[in-house]
Amino acid sequence: MEILSFGSLNIDNVYCVEYIVKPGETISSKELKLYPGGKGLNQSVALAKAGVPVYHAGNVGEDGGMLMEYCTEYGVDTRLIRKVKTPTGNAMIQVSDTGENSIVLFRGANFENDIEYIKQVLGNFTAGDYLILQNEINCLKEVIDIASEKEMVIVLNPSPMNQLILDADLKKVTFFIMNEIEGYQITGRIQPEEILDEMLRRYPLSKVVLTLGENGAYYEDGKERIFQEIFKVDPVDTTAAGDTFTGYFLAGLMEGMNIKDVLRLSAKAASIAVTRKGAIPSIPYRKEV
Repeated sequence: MEILSFGSLNIDNVYCVEYIVKPGETISSKELKLYPGGKGLNQSVALAKAGVPVYHAGNVGEDGGMLMEYCTEYGVDTRLIRKVKTPTGNAMIQVSDTGENSIVLFRGANFENDIEYIKQVLGNFTAGDYLILQNEINCLKEVIDIASEKEMVIVLNPSPMNQLILDADLKKVTFFIMNEIEGYQITGRIQPEEILDEMLRRYPLSKVVLTLGENGAYYEDGKERIFQEIFKVDPVDTTAAGDTFTGYFLAGLMEGMNIKDVLRLSAKAASIAVTRKGAIPSIPYRKEV
């Protein structure tokens, strides 16, 4: 059983600020740091740090050498990553003194996927292999369609949520891993229990993980609904908390752990991640968790 993360690779420009800037306002940053990032790469590294071999597919520009080096350092297989002429994707991230964040994305090379490349990548995988996706790449619908034809296990983190998500055939998704905002955007429901009920009604063959930040997380598969509390910590930077949770959740699944233990493992990993600055550097190794 193999796992492929087909997703974004970004260079994160992290600005440390007292508070998140308001519309029309100019403030000074206390510090600027450059980190490897992108939800796709974050999730790949989370899997690798959790001890699971993972392939990454996606695009970088000529300026993406740093990201390739980080992949190698953390143990992410880079053989399916393609170099293109478009500049590497990047993000402008504000991180406040209270640990909250605000993110502006430049998609760059992440939107250079095409059908030929997608078929080439997915041709390396077979039925039962895992595919993890998020919405920071183009051709998401096509990736889902082709992976479904190959009977891969499709895991979707619908972030950032927009029309591209709704254009895809979401009934082909095996696992949804999403937060309550994304849950509301898909279902129109606000309360966690109602989001889960509506997801189950719309996608009865799918399983749903709904993360609620400091309020914990739910798992729903139509047979059981399980709640997982957080492990309380003092947050410093929440940037990669969701990606850490996602990576560790998949790691637990692939190791055959029961869902309660998988949720506990994921919650622990995410709790550690928010006590550290940056995206990828904040993701803990398995021994730490």
